[in-house]
Amino acid sequence: MDKELKKSAIQLAYASSVGIAMVLAIFGCLLIGVYLDRKFDTGSVFTFIFLLIGIVAGFRNLYVLIKRYFTDDEPIIKSLKSEPHRQRPSPKKN
Repeated sequence: MDKELKKSAIQLAYASSVGIAMVLAIFGCLLIGVYLDRKFDTGSVFTFIFLLIGIVAGFRNLYVLIKRYFTDDEPIIKSLKSEPHRQRPSPKKN
């Protein structure tokens, strides 16, 4: 497998895992909230609370996955500075 195809496959796997992590966190907490509302007959109090918890947990999962993915690579700024066409020319002496 060449490097570009392997890199594309890895990016696709990360993208799908981000989506799955968001959906599972949100709907899992939503189902827990609905269950607790039905059990304690509280209207939709637990549903709303657990939906908010699920959204926060989903974005936390998103943050963790993105941070893990981008810390494995070389920092972008460092790689940009090392490119010869981006370096500043030396000052001219008069």
